Amino acid sequence: MTLTSKQRAYLMGLASNLNPIFNVGKASLTPEIIEGIGQALEKRELIKVSVLKNCADDPKSIAEMIGERTHSIVVKVIGKKMIFYKPCKDKNKRKIELPK
Repeated sequence: MTLTSKQRAYLMGLASNLNPIFNVGKASLTPEIIEGIGQALEKRELIKVSVLKNCADDPKSIAEMIGERTHSIVVKVIGKKMIFYKPCKDKNKRKIELPK
């Protein structure tokens, strides 16, 4: 699934009020972080993740890896903050309705 610029802007607007719920630190991406992000996406659909200063990896490459491993969409990487979106599989339980 790819997002249009309108959908991406809509999701970024929703995420502007969110606080990061995961911090990627010195150990970079561990299986536990990936699993936790995946579970959070299943429940919330839209999350924000932060990369701490002591992490040596590039935030864009970290975002790509998280997106691949959680089957989610990287909405935006802004500095050391990343926004991910994964729609709920059950269309009736979706919390976020994207504009067309």
